[in-house]
Amino acid sequence: MTEHQSEEDQILELLQALNKGISPKFERCAGISPTRLRLLLELYQVEEISQTSLQRHIDIDPAAITRHLKGMEESGTITRRNNPADNRVTLVSLTPYGRERMHCYKEEKNRFISSLLAGFTEAERKMLADMLIRLQHNTNAM
Repeated sequence: MTEHQSEEDQILELLQALNKGISPKFERCAGISPTRLRLLLELYQVEEISQTSLQRHIDIDPAAITRHLKGMEESGTITRRNNPADNRVTLVSLTPYGRERMHCYKEEKNRFISSLLAGFTEAERKMLADMLIRLQHNTNAM
């Protein structure tokens, strides 16, 4: 910490640097972006879901989910189709290939987390999780 930088300023800068740095490193390690992995994890839990419901569960904007799903469709991990009962609704599901890839992605995610938290005790991990939950709560309350 520099002489002119408060502890609060340092915390904010560190959080911003972590936010900026974790995603690209995760993607290099796991071979998928954190957002796309979250989408796949959500799809893994259901047979099929509307694109709008998926977007709300993941909490990203409609344009972003469309971009992600288009790329995932091109890679063969998901399929999209119009709901026969309502053509305005797009239904999304994992392909067999997407379900297969989930196992690899989960393993890579676990490796990444292990590397990220190397040297942290179980108590420190619990304390960190608790603090991050409180930060998330404070952020949501703003």
